[in-house]
Amino acid sequence: MLKQYKLVTVTRVRQVSPRTRRLTFGGPELADFASVAPDQQVKLFFGRNGEPRPWVPQPPSDGDAMRWYRSYLAMPEERRPWMRAYSVRAHRAEAAEIDIDFLLHDVDGPATRWAATAEPGDVVGLLGPSESQLAQPGPYDWTLFAGDQSALPAIAASLAALPAGAKALAYIDVRDSDEIQELTCPGDAEVRWVHNGLVDAVRAAEFPPGPVYAWLAGEASLVRDLRRHLVGDRGVPKNMIAFSGYWRVDATHEEL
Repeated sequence: MLKQYKLVTVTRVRQVSPRTRRLTFGGPELADFASVAPDQQVKLFFGRNGEPRPWVPQPPSDGDAMRWYRSYLAMPEERRPWMRAYSVRAHRAEAAEIDIDFLLHDVDGPATRWAATAEPGDVVGLLGPSESQLAQPGPYDWTLFAGDQSALPAIAASLAALPAGAKALAYIDVRDSDEIQELTCPGDAEVRWVHNGLVDAVRAAEFPPGPVYAWLAGEASLVRDLRRHLVGDRGVPKNMIAFSGYWRVDATHEEL
């Protein structure tokens, strides 16, 4: 079910690391924001040609996503806002705020350009939230998280949502030690930071005993190789793996 389209305003900006800029969005428009999953995503819309308040058609009342998407694509290209999906790093319902971490990619795309210079008072369009992973695993004893830096916000939010005593192992690939973030987790989690070698690190890992639920996200070919390893080498059932390719290494400027 699509949520209502709304305009949301930047209220705070924080440079979390050299490549990560955290923007807080707040205000009455987010008073009815209801979290749906720890790894939830929203779609953000960035105005073209300097448009400060991007507009798209409101979703239909029946929630028909494809009909809405067709109406969005039917907008004249010069007016149609760029649309990108982002994980919600944190949601503070009592303050009507959400945090979104923007990874400042090397490729100069419209979302990166906007996030790199965004200031309090700037506005984007928002639809969501929605779950990023729709897997329905069977019983499991522990969780494996693995992803590159684009998956870090979702992994961090998922770790923060684990209940006390829940076991987890997280592998996160970031460019260098300057990109390591302090993460919180009420559960029994071990976080291992990797620099350009995520698949090899997971291959070499000694897994805890018992059935595992694996959550994988990041660059598409990286996620594919991780999943192949878990299924082919570790014997993890396919229904116990949630996976999502957030981006592609060969993407064009328009696709970032």
